[in-house]
Amino acid sequence: MCGRYAASRRPEDLVGTFGVEKWEPEEALAPDWNVAPTKDVYAVLERPLKGPEAEAVGPRPVRQLRALKWGLVPSWAKSPEGGAKMINARAETVHEKPSYRRPFAARRCILPADGYYEWVTGSGERQLEEKGKRKRPRKQPYFVTPVDGSVMAMAGLYEFWRDRTLPDEHPRAWWVTCTVITTEAEREPFAEADVGAGAEGEGPHSLADIHPRMPLVLTEDRWDAWLDPARTDPDDLRPLLAPPPAGLLRAYPVATGVSDVRNNGPELLHELEAPEEGTLF
Repeated sequence: MCGRYAASRRPEDLVGTFGVEKWEPEEALAPDWNVAPTKDVYAVLERPLKGPEAEAVGPRPVRQLRALKWGLVPSWAKSPEGGAKMINARAETVHEKPSYRRPFAARRCILPADGYYEWVTGSGERQLEEKGKRKRPRKQPYFVTPVDGSVMAMAGLYEFWRDRTLPDEHPRAWWVTCTVITTEAEREPFAEADVGAGAEGEGPHSLADIHPRMPLVLTEDRWDAWLDPARTDPDDLRPLLAPPPAGLLRAYPVATGVSDVRNNGPELLHELEAPEEGTLF
């Protein structure tokens, strides 16, 4: 799954990386090294412009950098209260679930990140989680990030929700929310078999050892097709949900301070030589 991630890139850098044509400086977000559900996050998406701006470019979709709230609220929801629970959508069923099938067909986005955090779970706990049952508290946190230091492009969906209790002109009348698509975690061993293992070689040797799920990372060759709103046929889109090639990501242990959402700063990404004492794999 993806329940926490880091996003410290400047909007100017994201504009260049993703070929963004439009972004509003007033939507600029501060660097965030501990992004939690319900926070505002950057999303890259393509939509036609409205109003006077549309006169210059016409009806074509324009690639934009927008600030959205993490936790998707379906357009038909009676209230936004369930958004915090809808931070992830499974790639295997996103085309058929009522909350996700419409945005999957027409409102796809990319959620840029430095990487994501995941907490190692023991084998017994993992079996319970895979069966959809509650597990015990998480343990050692790991940070998963691209090997080459590039931005991580997580596949996402976005949706609009109208708050009928507010007048049309109210700034909070419309909510724009998003979710991260997840897929099965990579089972290919890390390039260095002892990554994050410590002196005794104990620790995860693949992403699947850390958690059975991971965000669906889109390689650059899929960005245009994923963002294209003209592609609406689920059968045409589903091949884009294939996991990325193995070996693009690495993982390393970080301090347990990241487990507290009140902590935020670049020190959270500091790589530990070994898991913290008392947080064995």
